[in-house]
Amino acid sequence: MAHDLIHLGLPWWDKVIRTLAVYLGLLVLLRIAGKRQLAQMSTLDLVVLLLLSNVVQNAIIGNDNSLLGGLFGASVLLFGNYVLLRLAFRRAWLKRILNGTGTLLYEHGHLRRKNLEHELMTRQELVSALRREGFELDDVERVDLEPEGTFNAQPKPKPGIEDVMAALQRIEQRLG
Repeated sequence: MAHDLIHLGLPWWDKVIRTLAVYLGLLVLLRIAGKRQLAQMSTLDLVVLLLLSNVVQNAIIGNDNSLLGGLFGASVLLFGNYVLLRLAFRRAWLKRILNGTGTLLYEHGHLRRKNLEHELMTRQELVSALRREGFELDDVERVDLEPEGTFNAQPKPKPGIEDVMAALQRIEQRLG
């Protein structure tokens, strides 16, 4: 029994290759799936992500059910992730490839319908996401969907005392 806990069922290099191949494959697939997967998870999206981990489990561990094999696979996964994050931090082009760029969804009172369609998002989903952030669509000047799936809403500027005084002066001129 103790032998099963610590004896690797596969060679160590096989585990490294399997783990890194699945990691990189999932990165590509999730990148293709788009930012919406991260921004607004529906029940269907959650089920897919939960099942995804189960589907790729055997691809990573193979026929190895040992404790040491599982810990080794997890270590390779964490180390590979650390290396990729470090490289992306130092290389802007790699970060752009891995994360993508932001998507403009709304600007100056106009929805960017093609961008919403690209992200598989409706106007109502955008409005709901903004409300969760404490905004209404009329309160913002611009909304971007960031690569990590967050909404970046830029509020409209509030009028200052100079703006109020100028408006008052225009009203007085019309009345006078």
